[in-house]
Amino acid sequence: MESSRAVVLFSGGLDSTTCVAVAKSMGFEVFALSFDYHQRHRVETEMAGKAALAMGVAQHLTLTLPLDRIGGSALTADLAVPKDVPLDEIKKRIPVTYVPARNTIFLSLAVAWAEVLQAQDIFIGVNALDYSGYPDCRPQFIEAFQRVANLGTKVAAEGRLQFKIHTPLIELSKAQIIQTGTALGVDYSLTHSCYDPDDGGRACGRCDSCLLRRKGFIEAAVTDPTRYAEEAPP
Repeated sequence: MESSRAVVLFSGGLDSTTCVAVAKSMGFEVFALSFDYHQRHRVETEMAGKAALAMGVAQHLTLTLPLDRIGGSALTADLAVPKDVPLDEIKKRIPVTYVPARNTIFLSLAVAWAEVLQAQDIFIGVNALDYSGYPDCRPQFIEAFQRVANLGTKVAAEGRLQFKIHTPLIELSKAQIIQTGTALGVDYSLTHSCYDPDDGGRACGRCDSCLLRRKGFIEAAVTDPTRYAEEAPP
């Protein structure tokens, strides 16, 4: 068994890129798993490819999932992305950018790949402080899914390994995540967070994800390398 291997869910965003760096700093050989789920911000998959190459992951696998056929989210359907929501209101509701069962789907495929790789460690960059209120980013969900992974896989049933889902960022603020990544040498210019970028891939600066990202860089006292659209607020 390759005990040093880890599957890291890797969107190309700030959190997941930091998660790759954390896993590497812990000595894991990283197998990065990305998804093109027909999201409106598909530029993040391009950034994930660039970041994976720069960070020297062992393998970067991108799977295509047509979640736009299910819809139900502003990221996969013709629904408006909320803009200019006050920061103290962002965590108080589950926004329309929530993608139905997204982390359940993503983690299931991560477990499948980990089983094939004989890798018992899986990393996901969920965060329960500076986040948009998504229920599948909470500790209770992660704990429950880990039990499912160990109940429903051949390698666990045969006692050959026990899956561990790592959430190293779950109790960190966005500023602390940025400081962690900066200390590990993460190049945040290779990351993308915006839910509604323009045709040139520039961030809107106004969606929940942009607002939390901008707040994080300010509080971390780190220069924000994000390319913002001309109409983005200062």
